[in-house]
Amino acid sequence: MPSREELKVRVFQEIDSRADELISLSKSILNNPEPGFREVKTSRLVAEKFAGMGIPFRAGLGITGLRADLVGGSPGPTVAILGELDSLIVAEHPFADPSTGAAHACGHHCQIAMLIGATMGLMQPDVLSALSGRLALMAVPAEEYIEIEYRDSLRREGKLEFLSGKAELIRLGEFDDVHLSMMLHTTSSPEEKMLCLSGTNNGMVAKKIQFIGRGAHAGGAPHLGINALNAATLALSAIHMNRETFRDEDTVRVHPIITKGGEAVSAVPADVRMETFVRGRTIEAILDASHKVDRALRAGALAVGAQVKIQTIPGYLPIRQSKEMADVFRANAVGLVGEENIGQVHHRTGSTDMGDVSQLMPVIHPYVGGATGLGHGADYVVHDYGLAVITGAKALAGTIVDLLADGAARGGEIVAGHRPEMTSQEYLKFMRDLASEETFESETP
Repeated sequence: MPSREELKVRVFQEIDSRADELISLSKSILNNPEPGFREVKTSRLVAEKFAGMGIPFRAGLGITGLRADLVGGSPGPTVAILGELDSLIVAEHPFADPSTGAAHACGHHCQIAMLIGATMGLMQPDVLSALSGRLALMAVPAEEYIEIEYRDSLRREGKLEFLSGKAELIRLGEFDDVHLSMMLHTTSSPEEKMLCLSGTNNGMVAKKIQFIGRGAHAGGAPHLGINALNAATLALSAIHMNRETFRDEDTVRVHPIITKGGEAVSAVPADVRMETFVRGRTIEAILDASHKVDRALRAGALAVGAQVKIQTIPGYLPIRQSKEMADVFRANAVGLVGEENIGQVHHRTGSTDMGDVSQLMPVIHPYVGGATGLGHGADYVVHDYGLAVITGAKALAGTIVDLLADGAARGGEIVAGHRPEMTSQEYLKFMRDLASEETFESETP
């Protein structure tokens, strides 16, 4: 039986030999960006790759997701490698779709290539037969929590229940037979170096808000109207006035936008719409901030005699990463890029639905360099595909070898020693209990 290091040499050689193909795949996805639950071309491309490699797969999971499985030479735990299919909407991005504004301003196009690259290396017969367990290769939709109105329409039509891809795949049972999960995200931060370990992330809930007033002629009879935009403006101010009550250690973030400000400048606005996320480091912090935001929204409506409809939608749970898995990844990272090129971030105030998976099993969500610009910004571009795709694929694959070689001793040990925060059924109940819709009727003359 070959040693783990011998297996990695074979895996890395295969990934290197397919480097041009993998980088071309990544750039093809870059040039065809699609936002969540609309990733038709990207999903088809992944399906073609799986089929070309002779790997049976299932498609249409959560509308556009895919899963393929590789079985090792002997029984053991199942490890999922994830890659995200979707893009953002950043119309000013140099690689934006001119018709939709969709753009890969977060590097997900590299994740899919990493997933395929790691698969190419690990599926070599002399490697796969030496691994104990199974690989679940998941291309997941809709990590970016955007286009809430559209996604909620899909929910109301019964096409999905949750508005993020991993939550929907949990609902569909795709993680029920998985014991450990991992993925690798690009980063542009110089402080995070070439490969970066990460700790915790904020979770969040989303809110759709509608202020309902009464239309009237803005010049001739404004006194007969109820200005829904004024209600929204007051609510925004009330949210701001609550910020001093958010504790620093809870890293709360509330960032509303107005998506509709009225119908016409000549009419008192009667229908004003907002969206916001409420983020926090812990579930308790999120729930506390969510309550304060709702209170502020009702206050804005009450002040001018308007109505407000508040829909709270489950978003992402905070991520908790496995230190034991991170240690395995770190050893591989050091071997690939050297100790001096390893970064460490203890907490991020952004959010990811990998947090939902982390409530159920051990996960890691480290980062790989190669990009410049601000994440989610028009200038976020991957320049070093050798690092972002090829080194990234090797880091994932090397970690898998360490987890599943030698009878999956290390992977089995991590699974046995882990105590999940929730079962999948407890998770689904919690998420469903988070969802609410309220109409606040203030007194009007």
